[in-house]
Amino acid sequence: MLVSGLLTGARARAPVLAGLLETWLRRGRTASSYSASSEPSKVRALIYGNHGDPAKVIQLKNLELTAVEGSDVHVRMLAAPVNPSDINMIQGNYGLLPKLPAVGGNEGVGQVVAVGSSVSRLKPGDWVIPATAGLGDSVIQNASNSGVGQAVIQIASALRLKTINVVRDRPDIQKLTDRLKNLGADYVLTEEELRIPETKTIFKDLPLPRLALNCVGGKSSTELLRHLAPGGTMVTYGGMAKQPVTASVSLLIFKDLRLRGFWLSQWKKNHSSDEFKELILTLCDLIRHGQLTAPACSEVPLQDYQQALEASMKPFVSSKQILTM
Repeated sequence: MLVSGLLTGARARAPVLAGLLETWLRRGRTASSYSASSEPSKVRALIYGNHGDPAKVIQLKNLELTAVEGSDVHVRMLAAPVNPSDINMIQGNYGLLPKLPAVGGNEGVGQVVAVGSSVSRLKPGDWVIPATAGLGDSVIQNASNSGVGQAVIQIASALRLKTINVVRDRPDIQKLTDRLKNLGADYVLTEEELRIPETKTIFKDLPLPRLALNCVGGKSSTELLRHLAPGGTMVTYGGMAKQPVTASVSLLIFKDLRLRGFWLSQWKKNHSSDEFKELILTLCDLIRHGQLTAPACSEVPLQDYQQALEASMKPFVSSKQILTM
């Protein structure tokens, strides 16, 4: 995505939503795939004992839930998305790998059902999200059809920044183009269109972007770098193409470009829980004002988890798979 404009005083502190986003911790366990059954002492969990193909190594099991003590919190998960990071973690090629056997999933929303005697910030009925896993004046981002990409389009639109979004070509490209423009995208280009000389006319009235957000890698990363202003930075936060980032030596030398990486899990380790909470509440504020909406979603019952896993691994899938409990 290409975004041009100036971020000045655009970040406002959102009001606190009591109980909604308190940190959920229960002895370091991830909550994404837990669901309280009719019997409080029982839970269902998506478990994997070995790394490999998610559709083959994941199993839905019934587990005993220990009694609530001290600082324990029991949460009934309501819904959890299947993200690329979840797939990569199960496959064994993610930057953070839990001890096996492990519960799959890193994100979700749940409701507190019981708390230990030393818990004071949470109470039954509160909604929570997991706290841990097992932008600038110009932005380029490819794979704008991803959930993150769609969020960036809407946030940029809320900040009144012009955007040029780069996506991979596909059979339903016009349908995708219309959907992204409805979210606030000013221009939508395929990777192939970004390479042709005529595309330069789009940039003539826009400041050269100084920041590129890349979640694909491969040859397309070179095209993003070509359109950066001198001294610009490309931040890679994903590798959907499963190919290395390709950077031209001449661009690095003559334009003094910089390559960096971003991992939200590491960001959260480097920042306080209050800073993370402020970030989430700022996004909630955009949601309440109708400036940020969820991507297209398909709700899948937990027992049909294999269907959700298989759909999540198909190319050009526009609908986020959401496991409901």
